[in-house]
Amino acid sequence: MAAKKVVVTTYTDGILDPGAPMLGPLKNGGIIEANTMPGCWGPMITPQLRGGHEVTQPVYVESAEAGDAVVIRIRDIKVTSVAAASGVDRMMGDYFNGDPYVAKKCPHCGAMRPETTIEGIGQEAVRCVNCGTTLKPFQFEHGYTATFDKAGKVSITVDIKTAEFIAKDARNYAKLSDGCRQHPILLFAPHDMPGVISRMRPFMGQLGTTPAIRMPDSHNAGDFGVFLIGAPHEYALTAEQLEHRTDGHMDIDAARKGAIVVAPVKVPGAGIYMGDMHALQGDGEVAGHTIDVAGMITLQVNLIKGRPLEGPVLFPLVEDLPYLARPINAAERKRAQALAKKWGVRRLEETAPISVVGTGADLNKATECGLQRAGKLLDMSVAEVRNRATITGAIEIGRLPGVVQVTFLAPLDRLKSAGLLPLAREQYGKG
Repeated sequence: MAAKKVVVTTYTDGILDPGAPMLGPLKNGGIIEANTMPGCWGPMITPQLRGGHEVTQPVYVESAEAGDAVVIRIRDIKVTSVAAASGVDRMMGDYFNGDPYVAKKCPHCGAMRPETTIEGIGQEAVRCVNCGTTLKPFQFEHGYTATFDKAGKVSITVDIKTAEFIAKDARNYAKLSDGCRQHPILLFAPHDMPGVISRMRPFMGQLGTTPAIRMPDSHNAGDFGVFLIGAPHEYALTAEQLEHRTDGHMDIDAARKGAIVVAPVKVPGAGIYMGDMHALQGDGEVAGHTIDVAGMITLQVNLIKGRPLEGPVLFPLVEDLPYLARPINAAERKRAQALAKKWGVRRLEETAPISVVGTGADLNKATECGLQRAGKLLDMSVAEVRNRATITGAIEIGRLPGVVQVTFLAPLDRLKSAGLLPLAREQYGKG
């Protein structure tokens, strides 16, 4: 029998597998609560994990079938980590087979994805249990340790003394759960830029549905996914197989409390998963990584039958929209009506914002992907989408090298035909 609420405290080993067991089933309109674990650096230094994140075990949504869509309303996000560490990485070639996120190895004994133990702190701390060799598929080129105020408003970076103090009790300060397998990156005690103040605005780097083919969680997007094409490990895909992705790895900072994410269903039950919570991030995530944290998230899930999507669609908070894509207010419409009367324009459009996610090997390919998806969704040419995104929106960068949002004001009749008008009305009002 389907449940009204599913509480998630279990995680994958870094692989999203449509054939793996799911939690649930969850009733349509039900709630998912999850304690999510940090992404990126912790899994990156944990060889036995098979992806760049440690996302939650997927949840089965009752009656969801391939070709449907799920509406995911982000009801709450709260950071639970007391401290976190991050920075720009350097890949160490002797410690992996083709992909340091997916296929780590010990260069001494040759073991693939060996179990590891911890000895001390610093970048030599992770050791192969078979031979004792330090395993370091990633090192910091430039890194920092950050801590947060109790109100969740600001973050500061700390000096070497404090970073090493935190490193000695890293799992506790990271607030890793008992079921979490990753090593806390706080062990490395990076401290290259102490005293930096940042504003916190937490969001989910990973939030979406299970792809129709087995793949590492961090590669469920068109940019990281290209590294699977012809790869020398067992998760290699063809370019055609990569089309089965769902782009759940967005790293889009608009995926925060109050936003609505509409995700494609490509497997029975949808398989909603999440993880890689970020305490904050600027557009583009230009360092390659941001401050990844543990946290609590609450979602409400509804099903849209027969609404196929190629990738996610967002209805962000108004304050997260580009200036040109914000809803036209009453005063602006009045001015526009006066101008229309002067020039004999008989009808002015009624519109609402929409943000369509595109991904690809680089920003140009990601943008083209997003434009094509938006055109197909709203039954308009790519040329029209380009014009609308130029004069009523923007192309926003979620992540380098290739995740974007194609955000613009869309005609209400097109949103209605796409089955998305109720969500636009819910998020932005009647206009």
